[in-house]
Amino acid sequence: MALSRYFAPTYVVFGRGAEEECGTLLRENGATKVLIHFGGGSVVRSSLLARVEKSLEERNLSFVEFGGAKPNPRLSLVREGIELYKKEKCDFILAVGGGSAIDSAKAIAYGVVYDGDVWDFYSGKSSPEKVAPLGVILTLSATGSEMSNSSVITNDEKTPNDKVGCNSDLGRPRFAILNPELTFSVSAYQTGSGSTDIMMHTLERFFHSGERFEYTDENAITLLKSVWKNTLRALKNPEDYEARAALMWAGSLSHNGLTAAGNPTGGDWSCHRLEHELSALYDVAHGAGLSAIWGSWARHVCDTDYSRFAYLGWKMFGIHEKTDKEACIKTIEAFEDVFRSFGMPVGLHELGLELSPADIEALALKSSWNGQRVLGDFMKLGHEDMKAIFTEANRR
Repeated sequence: MALSRYFAPTYVVFGRGAEEECGTLLRENGATKVLIHFGGGSVVRSSLLARVEKSLEERNLSFVEFGGAKPNPRLSLVREGIELYKKEKCDFILAVGGGSAIDSAKAIAYGVVYDGDVWDFYSGKSSPEKVAPLGVILTLSATGSEMSNSSVITNDEKTPNDKVGCNSDLGRPRFAILNPELTFSVSAYQTGSGSTDIMMHTLERFFHSGERFEYTDENAITLLKSVWKNTLRALKNPEDYEARAALMWAGSLSHNGLTAAGNPTGGDWSCHRLEHELSALYDVAHGAGLSAIWGSWARHVCDTDYSRFAYLGWKMFGIHEKTDKEACIKTIEAFEDVFRSFGMPVGLHELGLELSPADIEALALKSSWNGQRVLGDFMKLGHEDMKAIFTEANRR
């Protein structure tokens, strides 16, 4: 019997100046020497890294810096982090950044306590049985990795690259520090991309084949509306604290399991898995890849249940049409307009890609594991379905 489960153990500190608590939180969680994992220069330029290190020094905590996290985080960097953590005899990992730094840190946390190859957890060869402790200071509202059980890593040691997720509750951070002010400097493009990812985490859970629960549906729709409204506010005024706070909290709640509570299937997730193959091969921004695919996915699967789309369109946009099918098409178009208002593409051409039939076949084969894997829950997708979705997205 399929059961719905909700588990969200991460301790959250939210608000202005929250990062000043990191030293105290690390001490409370038993840390003595911390591997600080972050991305590029923004953490340094903004002085955030210096403030974090000062907080650690004030609590007499040792630390080692480990930068270099990139979008679509790389396995090669994870291996470097595992080696450094062991060499320096660290006992805690602190990720400072967005989803890339956090996902990379999670992989390091799995790898440092495992005798085998950390890629085992992403290839499906093994499952984590333990993990090094991990905390997070978030600087980008997007992936929700700060409260989720998910980590997605790109294997850059293979040709073509593989981008695969590992889902384990062991990977949920001990604590997450969320200061919306840390997202003021996020670019318009990354703001739009991040907000799209937040909405997609919610939509993936909304479209499922299980029983429907009004409270969960209303939670999801309220979150979607809030992200839509507050993304436009943040794009207009990047230092709008209320808008940034709404997006930051929505990002966490969209992916910690709350918007699937009561749903025994967990959602569809086809678009995410299709996009993983797209960004593995073409290194596109995750949110932009999702928006480029979603409309084509929706048009392909909508006849499974037009009423589900119609209900969403009525609640989100006030769409009323004579038939559910007409309302469904209007709903898909309305969501594409939302993504466009975020500065996001709604097709592969708008994403800057020109794919050949051979390119599309390669994407479909990778997505379907050479025809061995079926994706989805709202509608089951085989190899030919995946090929059709990529083909439709390539026309736009």
